[in-house]
Parts: sequence; C-alpha cells; structure tokens
Amino acid sequence: MKFVQIFTTVPNKQTGEKILKILLEEKLVSCCQIIGPIESHYWWKGRIEKGKEYLILIKCRKSNFKKVEEKIRKNHPYQIPEIISFEISQISKDYKNYLNER
Repeated sequence: MKFVQIFTTVPNKQTGEKILKILLEEKLVSCCQIIGPIESHYWWKGRIEKGKEYLILIKCRKSNFKKVEEKIRKNHPYQIPEIISFEISQISKDYKNYLNER
C-alpha cells in the first residue's frame, strides 16, 4: 500500500476545517494538520501578490488522491487551488499501520 501527503492552502482556518471535516468523515484520509497563518507570495494575473493563508497537510492512501482532489476543488473558494501530492517514500512501520487502518 502506498501513501501520499497532499498540500493545499486556504484563505482562512474555517475553510480548512470545513474541507478536513469532509475528508475525514468520508474516510478518504487518515490525518490532517492545519498550519498557520502563513504568509504567501505568488504571481496572480500578471502581478506579484502577498497574503495570509493556512497550509493543510493531508495524509492518505495514494489510491484516494483523485477523490481527495475532487472534494478539495468542490469545497475550495480559490479559482485554482494548490493541490500538490508527494508519495511518502519512507515511513515508520507503526505509522504506516495507522495510515493503513483508515
């Protein structure tokens, strides 16, 4: 079984909590963290922008990525939400067992 960590950012903690609740209640993910606020700097519509956001870290089975992506897009206020996934290449046995239970 392969696992991924998905990164996304949201404009406020409430939006992050809403998305996490959906993902957890539908048992698509095992664990999530909300970090922030963070300061983001980025290009948008030809200009450099800056703003406060919250970073969400999501752990799930790699096979659930598309469903998680769909739920994030459906419940995210951004026109183009950041949805980035990294395969977890090394993981402790106990934590892997924990992730596999979900």
